[in-house]
Amino acid sequence: MNIDLIKEFRDPELCKGLLETLDRELDDELRFMEVCGTHTVAIFQSGLRSLLPDKVVHLSGPGCPVCVTHESEVNAFLDLAEHDDVIIATFGDLMRVPGHGGRNLKAAQADGASVSVIYSPFDALKLAAENPDKTVVFLGVGFETTAPTIAATMVMARKQGLKNFMVLPFHKTVPTALGALLDDASTRIDGFILPGHVSTVIGMEPYEFIATDYDRSAVITGFEPADILKSLVDMVRWRNEGTAKVTNNYRRAVADTGNAKAREVLYSVFEPCDALWRGIGLIPGSGLKIRDEWTDMDAIVKYGIEITEVPPLPGCRCGDVLKGVITPDQCPLFKKVCTPAKPVGPCMVSTEGSCAAYYKYKVD
Repeated sequence: MNIDLIKEFRDPELCKGLLETLDRELDDELRFMEVCGTHTVAIFQSGLRSLLPDKVVHLSGPGCPVCVTHESEVNAFLDLAEHDDVIIATFGDLMRVPGHGGRNLKAAQADGASVSVIYSPFDALKLAAENPDKTVVFLGVGFETTAPTIAATMVMARKQGLKNFMVLPFHKTVPTALGALLDDASTRIDGFILPGHVSTVIGMEPYEFIATDYDRSAVITGFEPADILKSLVDMVRWRNEGTAKVTNNYRRAVADTGNAKAREVLYSVFEPCDALWRGIGLIPGSGLKIRDEWTDMDAIVKYGIEITEVPPLPGCRCGDVLKGVITPDQCPLFKKVCTPAKPVGPCMVSTEGSCAAYYKYKVD
């Protein structure tokens, strides 16, 4: 991306003007939620959070893939890692997410489990080719952003005739979760800053229900300070006008229609299913399962894995943080027994997690 263009969206005078406009036009409190880990970090890292008017309340939602991975799914990772004939292939941010008894994949690896940290799903194919006597299971965690790449990897595995490559599919879809949040009586959300990365795939249409069904505004937004401030100003103006809209303010990177080719690949391999979200529970139609014609690569089918509700980790309030009911510093474990060095919950594990961002950037 053009460096001069990025500088324009970081221009102090432009941001100052947007902040003044926001403060001037804001009549009542605005509680906005971003649902992207990159937005979480950007708002803190830029100092924007401390500059927002007092009436603007920033909430971090379920936008971090690691953070919304359910405890029972983490337990499935750990159980699968105990199989002698299995090599777990995973992105590094899943290594320290705690499951039953606080155990994680890093501990399992130290105890002798075959766990390989990779940087691309295609690395897992290479791992499978190099280990024909083992089954390589890639941990499929993430949103619509990463799911098409996983699907493309499965297509390539079939073309290459790799019989020992499988996926443990725990992908989730963002729009359905937003509806669940708006249905939750414990939440109060006036508008959404929508994720740029997810939206590059799905486009704008899947979010339209936020305005039509819930009378809330939502804006696909870039990651620079001016991007975020412009979207907040728009939401305030629409509310003052008595209307709600869903729009795309990030057209330099996101097409209104998203990426049709990516969706085609995605839905050729996956189809919607119910899914458990950490702290939220079961959300119908919010997951992605492997289609019947691809079950030869489905680790859930091969290993008979069942995902059910389990009690939350004792004392951990990641669920309330993800729903915007509390901020991380309102959790009794925050900075006391839960730190990035020794996380109790996943929101402190990932660098994009709300708790990790609060820990690193928030000034008490």
